[in-house]
Amino acid sequence: MIKALNMIKPIDKRNIGKRFIYFFFTLVLSFSIQAESLKQSQIALQAMLAQHQGKVVYLDFWASWCVPCRRSFPWMNKMQQQYHEQGFAVISVNLDADESLAKAFLVSNVAKFPVIYDAKGHIAKHFKIKGMPSSMLIDRTGKIRQNHSGFFTHKVKSYEAEIVSLLKQ
Repeated sequence: MIKALNMIKPIDKRNIGKRFIYFFFTLVLSFSIQAESLKQSQIALQAMLAQHQGKVVYLDFWASWCVPCRRSFPWMNKMQQQYHEQGFAVISVNLDADESLAKAFLVSNVAKFPVIYDAKGHIAKHFKIKGMPSSMLIDRTGKIRQNHSGFFTHKVKSYEAEIVSLLKQ
């Protein structure tokens, strides 16, 4: 026990201030980095939604590992192309932690609509996304009118009917 006590070095009071300042700035920087990450994806989505203000928007959340997401991309491309002139837009939010996985996915599953990267999942948490893919149909006033968890090919006519109904309003 005495040996262990002898190993404890006295605190150098001159370095306490420097260590505290280093600790404080490290803590502030880590919060700033997290806030910046949050801001980037949210700002991107806000800008995209502002760009499509007055349109019907299909907001889709997806990840590269999601098998149903692969099936949804051709349909979303078709809807984007078919209804774009009537005021319809698809915006997608990717939730992969590694952006390179999303980019590899997009090589074989081309997106003819904007993709926002949300590696930290902040946007998904905001919208309380529970499954992949998940989507929301937003009317021309910005109100969320439909929520979908999953993508089912036997429901595509129903999904399209919801879009058409909102475009007529």
